[in-house]
Amino acid sequence: MTQTRTETLPLADGSQLRLTVAEPETAVRGGIVVLHEARGVTDSVRDLVSGLAAEGWLVVAPHLYHRDGADEVDGERVADQVNRLTPSSVLDDSDAALGWLRARGVAGDRIGVVGFDLGGAVAVKVAIHRQVGAAVSVSAPGILTPIADQLRPLIEAAPELSCPWLGIYGGDATAPVEEVEKLRDAAATAQVATDVVHYPLALDADPDAAAEAWQRTLNWFDSHLR
Repeated sequence: MTQTRTETLPLADGSQLRLTVAEPETAVRGGIVVLHEARGVTDSVRDLVSGLAAEGWLVVAPHLYHRDGADEVDGERVADQVNRLTPSSVLDDSDAALGWLRARGVAGDRIGVVGFDLGGAVAVKVAIHRQVGAAVSVSAPGILTPIADQLRPLIEAAPELSCPWLGIYGGDATAPVEEVEKLRDAAATAQVATDVVHYPLALDADPDAAAEAWQRTLNWFDSHLR
């Protein structure tokens, strides 16, 4: 598996952004920003970074909780940490990750964004407010009710998507199928290609669905990051 490493990048607000990065062993096809789950930069996130790099992508995952000195949190700290995020903080950190890729020669239309859980919701925000080539959100919460006080429900944000976006859901734990269908309808009004997929079972309970979701993600980037 492709190895990851951690870098530190100073931001304009005086904080130090930590980045988990991985480089492909072959030619770089483009860049991917990975936005982490609510628990932070977990082993699963690092595995995702490695897996995408193995597919030929230059990958960077900003640590969105860095202002509080946290990389990974659990228990009661998770909800509190998510609520500390602001629209400006997640965009500042995403901008830094995008800048890291551009500084290494990756053009904007060859940069994608993928997020899981919390990161899936943040990926929607990036896909609205920043120029990227494509975005994927997996199990993104907050379809009808925002996940944090200062973030909008996804159903309100989706019509404003400015790049091709794929949403993937499994089971009812994150959102019931009725909510996912409403999100699909809202995303369909955007002026870009969108697709929303719902699997009957949670992805971590259905290996076949998880494998298909991974392949859908790779195919989405293959199709739109050219």
